[in-house]
This record gives sequence, C-alpha cells and structure tokens, in this order.
Amino acid sequence: QVQLVESGGGLVQPGGSLRLSCAASGSIFMIYGMGWYRQAPGKQRELVASTTSGSNTNYAESVKGRFTISRGNAKNTVYLQMNSLKPEDTAIYYCKADLRLPVGTELGSWGQGTQVTVSS
Repeated sequence: QVQLVESGGGLVQPGGSLRLSCAASGSIFMIYGMGWYRQAPGKQRELVASTTSGSNTNYAESVKGRFTISRGNAKNTVYLQMNSLKPEDTAIYYCKADLRLPVGTELGSWGQGTQVTVSS
C-alpha cells in the first residue's frame, strides 16, 4: 500500500510565503515523477507544478516565477515553495506521485490534500 502525506498548508496574508511538503511511503519500486495540484471551490483540479525523476520541471502559467517545486534527497519527497501568494492561490493542494509497484503495476497515487488560504 502506498501513502502520500502532505503538510505545510495554512492561512497566510497576500504577499506571504508557504512551503508544502509531501512524503511517499509504502511498497514502491520506483517513482517516475511527483507533482502538486490544487482545487478551488467550484473549480476543477488543476496542475500547479510537476517534476520528473530527471529533474525536469513544469509549472502552470499562473504560478511561474512565484512557486518552486523540488525533490528531496531521498527522492520520495517533494516540496512546493510558494512565494508572493495571492488570494486566487487559495485552494486545497494535493500531492501526486506517478510510480511503479514491485509487482510491476504503474499508477498515480494521491495525497489527502492540505488547505492553503490566502487572505488578509
């Protein structure tokens, strides 16, 4: 069984910063890539940022220059540094890992989500 656990969400004023963390655990053979998605009330879940095992990164246009995604040394962790936060960044943020199990099954696994609220 695979688990992804996020942390680091909270309430922050506009212009402030937060750092989200996500750690994957369980019976994992390989993690191909990890990413962060978000879902605001009444909206569809959208990609915020992603990174591959080769350290390629991809960002939504709305967060380029403000957010930075990075992998931990153990490669089973991913971080999202969020600077210059705006009210429109308010959402539940989800971590996702694209991985392979020891038995060969490939799947995408999601965390439970962490709330980020940007408000004065």
